[in-house]
Amino acid sequence: MMELALEESVASLKSKLEASQRTVEEQRSQLKELKDRHAEQAAALRELRKEREDGKVSFSASLLESGAGSTGPFEEKTTLKYQHVITNIGGAYDPDTGVFTAPVRGVYHFTLFALGPGHDSTGTGVCLHRNEQQVVTAWSRQPQERVFASNGASLLLEKDDEVCVKLWPNSWVYDNDNRLTTFSGHLLFLM
Repeated sequence: MMELALEESVASLKSKLEASQRTVEEQRSQLKELKDRHAEQAAALRELRKEREDGKVSFSASLLESGAGSTGPFEEKTTLKYQHVITNIGGAYDPDTGVFTAPVRGVYHFTLFALGPGHDSTGTGVCLHRNEQQVVTAWSRQPQERVFASNGASLLLEKDDEVCVKLWPNSWVYDNDNRLTTFSGHLLFLM
């Protein structure tokens, strides 16, 4: 009788052990799923953080680093190099070339303001260009006093698209320490 009770006890313990082993295997499987899900979420979080950092793009610059003077007129369209950088978050604007290079695909908004000396035959005109194609123009002319021209546009840019402002042929712009002739751009949102 004792042997039978012992066998039943061993069988019961064996059954409990097998059930415990199944539970451990199920928990291992669940733990692996949780680890995999955590790794995916961590990767997604890193990507979101990177996008947030990439999304910080904004610049403003005025034409002259210091002093006062006119630029132009030239016979052909000429890229203006806005030398006095007011802000350049993301470093996408290059004052040595006057070119903004989109660091990410997105919608950007650009504005251009130009001041010119009044003149009978020479106007003040600048054009916003994307990848060497004219997008918008700001133009004004009057015989005396100063003239102002401005324009702006929102553009869908691909990564590495280039945007610049060109002086209209046979026109001129003026700038001084008051920063009257400016070029600015801002990333509105990623695409």
